[in-house]
Amino acid sequence: MTRTTALVVTAVLAGGLVACSGSAAEVPQDENARLDIWTRRPPGDPSEQVSKDLAKAFTKKTGIPTKVTAIFDDFETKLQQAASQKDLPDIVINDTAQLGTLVDQGIVREVDPGEVSRTKDISDKAWDATKAFDGKHYAVPFSAQAFALFIRSDWRKAVGAEVPKTWDDLDALAKKFTKDDPDGNGEDDTYGWVVPGSTKRGYASWYLSSFLWSSGADYFSGSGTKLAPAIDSPEAAATLSWFQKSFCDKTVVPGSETAETAAAHPYFDSGTGGMYLTGPYNMARFDEAVGEGKVEVVPLPAGPGGEATALAEGENTYLMAGSANEAGQLKFAEFAASPAGQKIGMNGDENGSIVRLPINTTVDMAAERKDERWQTFNDIYTDASRYVPTVPDWTPFLQSSAKTFNAVASDCEADPESELEALAKDFATELESQRAGG
Repeated sequence: MTRTTALVVTAVLAGGLVACSGSAAEVPQDENARLDIWTRRPPGDPSEQVSKDLAKAFTKKTGIPTKVTAIFDDFETKLQQAASQKDLPDIVINDTAQLGTLVDQGIVREVDPGEVSRTKDISDKAWDATKAFDGKHYAVPFSAQAFALFIRSDWRKAVGAEVPKTWDDLDALAKKFTKDDPDGNGEDDTYGWVVPGSTKRGYASWYLSSFLWSSGADYFSGSGTKLAPAIDSPEAAATLSWFQKSFCDKTVVPGSETAETAAAHPYFDSGTGGMYLTGPYNMARFDEAVGEGKVEVVPLPAGPGGEATALAEGENTYLMAGSANEAGQLKFAEFAASPAGQKIGMNGDENGSIVRLPINTTVDMAAERKDERWQTFNDIYTDASRYVPTVPDWTPFLQSSAKTFNAVASDCEADPESELEALAKDFATELESQRAGG
């Protein structure tokens, strides 16, 4: 447990809100109390309005008032500050990968899937993303997604290339996009890859994880409390070397070493980079920016490991500790996971979707969306994706690996093998700290 985390837990416990992710029996309950909902969206983005539409529909159905607050920058920091001030929101809609941290901080309530209405309609894979290291669930699923490769199809056709089927094809296409003037403007101003390579929120590791798994590498070996670092494997070293070479060959958009997603997306929007491994939420945005029919979505080709495995993600509805309306919290989570809530969140094919892939198996995605690229994402999520490793708190591993990956990508003289050996030692220490190492 980090010092910051300990401080947060101490502050929460001091306020009598929870007893380590448990109930808030001390807080007087009011089934009509307003629900304050925090969602990780850029303020002013279309997704903020869709979030408000979801809450409005819930209020109309139940009579329970709601207030939606969209926060994007430093969301987790602001959540910690709210916990310290004993002023947590009632509901948080945020990444599945934040589960372990929230549980470790003791600021979310446990959820019994058996007490969630129509629980059988929610996919098992989505429920798995709400299960913490202790085997208990601490959220209700809301949205799922997997990552796929966005390619400027007009550029690809302009340079006479086929859809990449191998990593060698990816390298070749990246070089063509960089050197062959795919936009035909006569300027040397295009690149192959768009990469959010910043260390902030662990983006460098978040991005590279799909490539690592597709190469046969992994972060850990073992399971349960018998985990051991595997990040120093030959497969991982080869993948990191490949990643480093892309930067050193200058097929990656300059500045990507410090780019978060908010900075990376415009590289694709503006016609600077032609390939981007990212999520389905960018389809409408990219179409609007570069023109419909110019953006194709394909699975990441299988790597040297012989398989293609993409990062699975999504968002959960977290029921925060200390709420004065616990019954209302559950009702909102149930509504958000219901067909009605899911359809509002999907927002058809329009920009602003907050439900990327429905977690409710009764929702017919094809009836809600006409863009066939959504089906590509759905197939990848169903057949060729995995969530981040299950450890008590993934964030320290995400951050330390992002720091290593970013450092190697930023320095063409860095030795990936020795850097990963050092990272593996850090992993071992952290596993021991979290009592997950065998």
